[in-house]
Amino acid sequence: MAEAYAYPTGLPAEGPGSAWLRANMVSTLDGAAQHDGRSQPISCAADMRIFGTLRALADVVIAGAETVRQEGYRPARAREAFAARRAAAGQGPAPAVAVVSGSLDLDFSLPLFTEPLVPTLVVTGSGAPADRIAAARKAGAEVVIAGEGARVDPARAVRELADRGLRRQLTEGGPRLLGQFVAAGVLDELCLTLSPMLTAGDAQRIAGGPGVTVPERFTLASLLEEDGFLFGRYRR
Repeated sequence: MAEAYAYPTGLPAEGPGSAWLRANMVSTLDGAAQHDGRSQPISCAADMRIFGTLRALADVVIAGAETVRQEGYRPARAREAFAARRAAAGQGPAPAVAVVSGSLDLDFSLPLFTEPLVPTLVVTGSGAPADRIAAARKAGAEVVIAGEGARVDPARAVRELADRGLRRQLTEGGPRLLGQFVAAGVLDELCLTLSPMLTAGDAQRIAGGPGVTVPERFTLASLLEEDGFLFGRYRR
């Protein structure tokens, strides 16, 4: 599975194209990205295996603050099965987690910040509250400024993380953050699990926010199936 989901090789060491941003999302047949505010109810065991594999291949896992809160994010863990592969690629034992938040309204006493194998990053704008920046740093997090005012610029976030050597990037949403990456034109790949479930209701889609002027077409790179779930990979 690691070979099937391997990141592209030959990326330039710096500049445009030096990072590869991959998203991993799950959707029901009727377009819901979550049920009761969480993605787990529409997932399955095979989806979670792919989830673990994608994390094990990444340098950094990027998530929005609301997703971190709703999904109860913890530090990424080291996986023995991927230890040799990560070492050969010059990676640490586990990916860093980067939390995107303009306000830094985060609980810095949680294990995500106090117990990571590698320091958690918080990506924010230059206008973030100074006391919250200080609290993040006191907790051991690395603060990454990637925008003016309170807004995080998605393209700049990708560049800032790449400049820190975090070039194999994985975002797990949520929908608002993924929508920002799509609108900014910086998403390179989408790993989408299509769940054979129907939820109705008004749940979010996998990407939200302002639409793009012209729909961007991606190419199907691979398609797997298990128990009625489809696991597709689409590339720009």
